Amino acid sequence: MLATVLCALIIPALAKAGDGDAAAGRSVFKKCAVCHRLDAGKNFVGPSLFGVIGRPAGSIESFRYSPALKSSGIVWTEEQLDKWLSGPNSLIPGSRMTFPGLKDPQERQDVIAYLKQANQ
Repeated sequence: MLATVLCALIIPALAKAGDGDAAAGRSVFKKCAVCHRLDAGKNFVGPSLFGVIGRPAGSIESFRYSPALKSSGIVWTEEQLDKWLSGPNSLIPGSRMTFPGLKDPQERQDVIAYLKQANQ
């Protein structure tokens, strides 16, 4: 009974979290824009996020990444971005990124949807 109730509560929340809203993500991205740009080749405090989905972590030649990020072997899939956005230093300890993360799964999915849309 308890398992049924928990599944009834959790499964819809997970399904909703997987549906990113690019328009909402644009607003959430303002938190990211403090350090990142979406223009190709325009690094700021953080590297450009243009074309980030599908790109290996630490691969922009003109940006100085932490050794931890550069040697992580991660490719920025939607799943990896979701983990990263929930807490960068939890995914890659020793990263220079000081952002504490987005705790709300929907906000993470919205930002990912915005990144996908902005890079089309």
